[in-house]
Amino acid sequence: MKALLILLAAFCLKATFTSAQETDTVFIQKFLESHPEYFQHILNHPDKNQVQILYTQIDRDQSNKPTFTSYSYRVDPNWYFYPASTVKLPTVIFALEKINELNIPELNKFTWLEIDSAFDKQTKVTEDLTSTSGKPSLAHYIKKSLLVSDNDAHNRLFEFVGRNRLNRRLQESGTKNSRIVNRLAVGDSGIHSKHSNPFCFYNELGAVIYKQKPQFDSLDYNFPNLNHVIQGQAYMNDQDEIIHEPWSFENLNVFSIEDQQLILKKLLFPESFPEHERFNLTQEDYEFIYYYMSRFPQEVESPAYDKEDYWPTYSKFIYFGRDKSLSPNGTIRSFNKYGDSYGYNIDNSYIVDFENNIEFLLTVVVQSNENGVYNDGIYEYETVTYPFLKNLGKTIYEYELKRQKKNHPDLSKFKLRGFKEVLN
Repeated sequence: MKALLILLAAFCLKATFTSAQETDTVFIQKFLESHPEYFQHILNHPDKNQVQILYTQIDRDQSNKPTFTSYSYRVDPNWYFYPASTVKLPTVIFALEKINELNIPELNKFTWLEIDSAFDKQTKVTEDLTSTSGKPSLAHYIKKSLLVSDNDAHNRLFEFVGRNRLNRRLQESGTKNSRIVNRLAVGDSGIHSKHSNPFCFYNELGAVIYKQKPQFDSLDYNFPNLNHVIQGQAYMNDQDEIIHEPWSFENLNVFSIEDQQLILKKLLFPESFPEHERFNLTQEDYEFIYYYMSRFPQEVESPAYDKEDYWPTYSKFIYFGRDKSLSPNGTIRSFNKYGDSYGYNIDNSYIVDFENNIEFLLTVVVQSNENGVYNDGIYEYETVTYPFLKNLGKTIYEYELKRQKKNHPDLSKFKLRGFKEVLN
């Protein structure tokens, strides 16, 4: 253990002399190798398990300003992985930005809305019985997207923002290898993914405040350098038949590991970026997102989640490992957005320990699909991917406990005790 700490300290010293643009690619490799009891299986075939890791240390100066030092393992923006629900975080951010930029009296994230249909396969929404008011709102969709990764909630936010605006804002926010072009879990593809529903917002008296027409996005957002988009040896179709051909992820969402952590970093630490690069969010918007992305489902009254279906760590992969036996007390929190599909587990997280003044960013993807069949629901989440994410988070956390810092962070802005419920 002493030798490992000396080795890790040497890597940290080396990193302080590198430029902000450089990312150490050796540290994580050595770190994994130092814990064969947890990581040897993955180290034996990292390509098979498609592992990518981006770990960022955070150090504060005397005024609490953060600086970041990143370490990566197999991070490759051109190596495709399916990002699943991780795309919900930028969608949430851009939905709030759009409301702010509309700047219409009485129109805010809590405003009651209805959604109509205007194209094939689109569906209407006039009520939401999971809210205390029984009415849909952007705020309630955001809560459900962050608390339990509700797919329908995200899809409604996707429709409100519009595909063109989503991808324009992704690019303007500095992402290099990302696109959000599909709704989730509804087979959204082709011409259907290019059309978005009309919206209507109402005040408390039922008067129309704002109408949004149907939107159409003609662009395709191609990434010609993406590889590994054709995977496996077979897949299950909609009729539960096994088709003995590889599965294609072509024309689906893309959200690279580096881009995921960039969005998270800008969300959590806007003060570290020039003002023109920050999201157009109010202080209340930031706190709203922080609160719901860090809560365990039962900490929120609306929506009311059954503990059997949505246990406390349901949405927490890194460090917590989605472990049903855990009853966390909130001392350690994960401000995160996870993804879970086609054998892929992804978690984009900021781990905070308020008691021990620990903080770090960790973004990881890992996959297990032993039979090589996609869309059959048979993946090794419980035995391979969940334990990997839990053990990686815990071992890095334990390293952070020992890592010397010149200044203790002031984490008070993330100690959110509650959020005023309006309408919902």
